[in-house]
Amino acid sequence: MTTKKFSSADFGETKSSLQAHLPPVLAHKAVEKDNISNTFSKERKHPVHIVNLPSNSISMTIGGLLPGDRSNRHRHSYETLAYILEGEGYSMIEDQKIEWQAGDVIYIPNWAWHHHVNTNPSSPARYLACENAPMLQNLGQLAIREEA
Repeated sequence: MTTKKFSSADFGETKSSLQAHLPPVLAHKAVEKDNISNTFSKERKHPVHIVNLPSNSISMTIGGLLPGDRSNRHRHSYETLAYILEGEGYSMIEDQKIEWQAGDVIYIPNWAWHHHVNTNPSSPARYLACENAPMLQNLGQLAIREEA
């Protein structure tokens, strides 16, 4: 399937109304029980569950850190909002330490080096992350991730 790429000359093709186009799938049941993210989790060295829905502008993942664990230091070209579902810890975003606990939201700017730490030695931390990677990919830009 080829998708038309629009340029400045196509401004006159801007539609005056919209029509909803429902994809065949509108829900991803039991996200954390699905094993589609095994390879991704193994590469990241902590559990990450990818929400498999056809959004063209935002992605969503549910991630976790085991008790006392930390993620790899990394950065990416997309920005992230992470809502802390459970646990407590901190994130190092560049040289700033941002402490968090369940109910907090943290913002990770694009291309900022960061990692996350679960400071509780006996219980896991879990977060819901929303990112604009699909939008960047669909605009013809790369959604890049780099590990330190």
